[in-house]
This record gives sequence, structure tokens and C-alpha cells, in this order.
Amino acid sequence: MLRELKTFVAVARHGTFAAAGQRVGLTQSAVSAQMRNLEQALGQRLFDRSGRSAELNAAGRHALPLAEQMLVLFAEMGRPEAAGEWRGELRLGAIASVQTGLLPQALPRFRQLAPHVELKLVPGVSLDLLSRLDAGELDLALLIKPPFELPKDLQQLPLAREPFVLIVPEALPGDDPLQLLASQPFVRYDRSSFGGRQVSRFLREQHLQVHEAMELDELDAIVRMVEAGLGVSLIPLAGLWREHGARVRVIELGELVFYRELVALLRRAQRQPALNCLLQCLGAQA
Repeated sequence: MLRELKTFVAVARHGTFAAAGQRVGLTQSAVSAQMRNLEQALGQRLFDRSGRSAELNAAGRHALPLAEQMLVLFAEMGRPEAAGEWRGELRLGAIASVQTGLLPQALPRFRQLAPHVELKLVPGVSLDLLSRLDAGELDLALLIKPPFELPKDLQQLPLAREPFVLIVPEALPGDDPLQLLASQPFVRYDRSSFGGRQVSRFLREQHLQVHEAMELDELDAIVRMVEAGLGVSLIPLAGLWREHGARVRVIELGELVFYRELVALLRRAQRQPALNCLLQCLGAQA
């Protein structure tokens, strides 16, 4: 029945029998036959079938996290208890500033403790990484704390808090952040990103109308634009620019400061020894 459970999870994630078949290496008819066997064994239907799509009904939504947990538990039976003996792959998603900041600090220690684990690093923005984790394509996602409630099967662990600051060209005079924001062109941290949403909220709360010059997501790229004199920007105090002597002035926000929170997200049922070890290494550096 484990084959049927694996196929059931694939159908739930990919939405059609054909897509699930491509994922698990079965024909569409074989997927359909396995789902009939599973529904007969459970004594209830799991999908509302409409055309080519297969949408989970109430019974299917109840069964999905249990099926995922059973598959994880079965996989755990063949894994060693110690991280140093564990062999396999961890699929790790991380936003750009974590890739260049926290990860290089934490991974040497992890490599010592779990030398046989292969890490596959997947870059992306926070919302994309969250979606890939929810779809089962990642084991762990390191991203900005989402501004909404997470699915119950996901666990969130805090990593770090990064204060937002105003960065301005070196030659630009003035130290009042609100006055500079109101008077200078603004290089906006992508408003569709989790961090960019915080910037938008800050501007609304301060009743600021900014003169937008451009909008982008990459922190180091934003700093380069400010260096070039294209405007000022509100960004978290993170990124490689802090180490490379960027030609900008950093103005703290004082009592108006707000923070970007970095978190690790994983599935509650997926706490294998190597993943626990990686989380401990990340926590020690954060």
C-alpha cells in the first residue's frame, strides 16, 4: 500500500493523474488503478474528479497529511540515528541574502557533523520557496517570515531579526530619514516580496509619498543603484554590501525602526537527524 500512498500524495500535489504519473514514473491508467485500490481499501472516495483534474474532497484533505507522515516514518526506518552516518540528499531553499550570509557561516560545521549528506541549494524569493516547500519539492526553506498564517503541517523556526535602515549616496547631505524619503528619488524594495511589503506598510504609516525611481528585489543590486546616485532606499541591514565597503551612508531609523525576520520552514513530520543537525548549525550562527 506504500506505492498507493506515494502516488496519492503526488496526485494531491500536482492536480492530475497524468502529472502525478510523470512524477512517480507511472502511466495515467496505472495511477488511476492505484487510486481505485486505495479508495477501496479505505472505503471512501478521496477525490472529486472533474475532466482531467482530480481535486481532494474532505476525506482526501484529511488523509493527505496522514499519508505524508506514514511515508516519512517508513523512510525513517532505514535511516541511521546519528547525523554522521546519514547518507542522502537535503533540498534546501534560501533567499539570496541567506545564501551569502548565514549559510556560508553554518555549512562548514554541518559538513563536519554530516559529511555524507549532499546538499542541493535552490535559490528563490520567499513566496516561491514557500510554495515549493508546500509542494514537497524542498526539505527546508530559509526565507522572510510570511505575513500570513501557514498551513498546519508546516513548522516555523526563528533565525534572525534584521533592522531596516535608510541608505543614501555618500555625498548626499542630511540625516533625517523621513525628510530624505520625502525629497529624494526612491529605489523601492520589490513591493511583492515579503520584505517589500514591510517597506510599503512603513511608508503608509508615516504618510509618505515617495518619488519612485525603480523597483527591484535583490538587496545588493539596490545598494549599487543607490551608490550610482539613483536615489535612496529602505532595506534590511543584510547582504554582501556590508562587507565590501559600499559607497553609501547608512542612516538608522531610531524609534521608527522595523525589522525583517528570517525563519526556517519545514514540514512537521520531516525531522530527520541530518535536518535537525542543519537547523542546529543555522541556529548557532543566527
